[in-house]
Amino acid sequence: MDDQWLSLHEAAELLGVHPSTVRAWSNKGILPVHRTQGGHRRYKRSEVLLWADTMRGGQAIEPVSVIQAAVRNIRLQISEGRLEAEAWYQKLDEDARAQYRQSARSLFQGLINYLSSDGDEASSEAHSIGYEYASRARRFGLNNVDAARAFLFFRDALLQSVIQVYQEANVPSGQAWGDLLRKVNAFTDMILLNLLETYRAMEHANP
Repeated sequence: MDDQWLSLHEAAELLGVHPSTVRAWSNKGILPVHRTQGGHRRYKRSEVLLWADTMRGGQAIEPVSVIQAAVRNIRLQISEGRLEAEAWYQKLDEDARAQYRQSARSLFQGLINYLSSDGDEASSEAHSIGYEYASRARRFGLNNVDAARAFLFFRDALLQSVIQVYQEANVPSGQAWGDLLRKVNAFTDMILLNLLETYRAMEHANP
């Protein structure tokens, strides 16, 4: 599993270098490292792999792996406490809240599918997710502004988690960040536009 913990020697084996090299990189703050309560170095496999990708002659980081890592780390970004502070979320009953959390998973999986297919069928994927958010908002009595706010909450949580993944892996900002964030923004913008268009069509059909 990508998020398993590695010892110093296991990290060195994964990177194909001597353990002393890994120790030196860690001491210099080059390679992301965590410390146990006993002071032992531990490395998260996903962070080591992401860091290694940036060191290989400028090779591009695989965007799907970044999104997958971000989704695994996103629980703090969409904790119940943060959701409770949202005015649109306060209007929902427990069933509606559970369904909105499911909508968040649909967004994340849709983005992974979009990145995996290199943009193929992006429009239909964005339309499907936009329709899901719009119909759910109408069903639970949210207006179009609240529907957009709900979507943006989950979109922004995902973006914050992506940035956190890069920062924890000590990946310098630059083209890797820019390319991925542009793709995320382009796809989620399509979803938001489809959400608003679908909501308006539903209003006209059922005023």
